[in-house]
Amino acid sequence: MPLDTLDALVRSNFTSLDGVTIDHTSFAQLTTLHLGGTPAATIRCATTRAVVDVVTLLDAHNIPLIIVGGGSNLVVADGELPVVAVVLECDAIAIDTTTGLVEVEAGAVWDHVVDLCVEQGLGGLECLSGIPGSAGATPVQNVGAYGVEISDLLTEVELYHRDSGKREWVAAADLELAYRYSNLKFTARAVVLAIRLQLYTDGLSAPIRFGELARSLNLPQSEAEARTNPRTVREAVLQLRGMKGMVYDENDHDTWSAGSFFTNPIVSAEQAETVRALVRTTFDDDTARRMPCFDVGDQRKLSAAWLIDRAGFSKGYPHEGAARLSTKHTLALTNRGNATTQDLVALAQEIRDGVEQKFGVRLHPEPVWIGVSID
Repeated sequence: MPLDTLDALVRSNFTSLDGVTIDHTSFAQLTTLHLGGTPAATIRCATTRAVVDVVTLLDAHNIPLIIVGGGSNLVVADGELPVVAVVLECDAIAIDTTTGLVEVEAGAVWDHVVDLCVEQGLGGLECLSGIPGSAGATPVQNVGAYGVEISDLLTEVELYHRDSGKREWVAAADLELAYRYSNLKFTARAVVLAIRLQLYTDGLSAPIRFGELARSLNLPQSEAEARTNPRTVREAVLQLRGMKGMVYDENDHDTWSAGSFFTNPIVSAEQAETVRALVRTTFDDDTARRMPCFDVGDQRKLSAAWLIDRAGFSKGYPHEGAARLSTKHTLALTNRGNATTQDLVALAQEIRDGVEQKFGVRLHPEPVWIGVSID
């Protein structure tokens, strides 16, 4: 369908809906990578009812759509795109400090949610401070950082099922949450409208399981999984993330990214030892001994950032490119202000292929790809 026809169809059917506004904002303005072309229309939904109404109508007219929250996990093609961007701006937050129950609409800014809960004396979310994006995206890829995942605290998700038109609350257990995964990821079967969380009411944080964070908090090694003041933990996490360029700042190109671009690879125990042997041959025994490797059941989780760096891709690589690795962290691919999506794709391919050639481990990107692919 031609873009002008698609635009006319949208305007003739959607302008009268409550809680809806329409414009032509580009994906470069809607994403933290500041990359991507222009959709046929951008529809902003101020309420969850508006989200349901808009998605229902778009599906009824067979109009392709992309749900956009904070835009922190999207890699979108350049040029004009025959899709409608549905931007979630529904952002109500309800906090019960007595029970620790929190209900958040999908369009709420995630870090604002964390900050508000900490200010209300509730613990649990503080390790997820500084993560860009919206609340609705957190269960889709089971957002996690510093030893905590949203699955640790999530109880229910309100979904709009696009195939049946049903709107319902679904138990978190039904989402098959795993490392950076839910059964919603890479599908368009449902739209997250809201989430419910169960937080701690005793004034203490989630257990501190991440060594780097524990050290920054001066927690002794003997106090494994210690709990402490949520505000103190939040401040430490924000400082650590800031040092790595992982707290979005419009004026800092090191943060024009999609956060951690590649997931940490999970491999068999045998493959992990093969990688360690390659590291020993390429570098030395000490480097092989210190290679990050964590047990995940009978498998092993390696560090994507460590592998990228040891494969020869240093911070800031390639130093002159429009798309580069962050100068603060090798796991973030950044737009230096004038990159195209194709520049980013080329860099992602180079890094993925370089790591695989060096260590035999294939990295997989974490963001959602729209109209373009790393393959």
